[in-house]
Amino acid sequence: MSRFWHPNVARVADTLIARGHHGLITRQPDSVTTAEQSAAAVGADVGSIVKSLVFLLDDEPILLLVSGAHRVALDRTGERLGGTLAPAPRSVVVEVTGQPVGGVAPLGHPTNLPTYIDRSLKDHAELWAAGGCANTLFRTTYRELMRVTAGIDVDVD
Repeated sequence: MSRFWHPNVARVADTLIARGHHGLITRQPDSVTTAEQSAAAVGADVGSIVKSLVFLLDDEPILLLVSGAHRVALDRTGERLGGTLAPAPRSVVVEVTGQPVGGVAPLGHPTNLPTYIDRSLKDHAELWAAGGCANTLFRTTYRELMRVTAGIDVDVD
């Protein structure tokens, strides 16, 4: 890992490698903090972008990995997960992930967050997720994302 990488990116890459992923994280010339910016940067469909979103399920933080084409239906998704779901405050996101909003990766966090993955992501052969900073992305697949995060699939709409 280059000495110019942010520690968050190095931690995400190290975690990916430890879990059997190639660990290659690309640095984009511009910010890729939205699904639309990420899709444009890599020439992909916005639905193949993985948004890493922290929510509170009955006041406990969880991570939802959601397609860039979807919004989370709080009531229905909370019901599927067996509780009440609400967006986590920015301060909680930073605390539990150690990463900035807009650059949160699906893994490499200081806490072990229960992780749920938007089932619709399996419709894409290739997925792109944030690498721990606002200008980083890594490529993966649905199956690999499920494996490296120990995620559970769920419908979020």
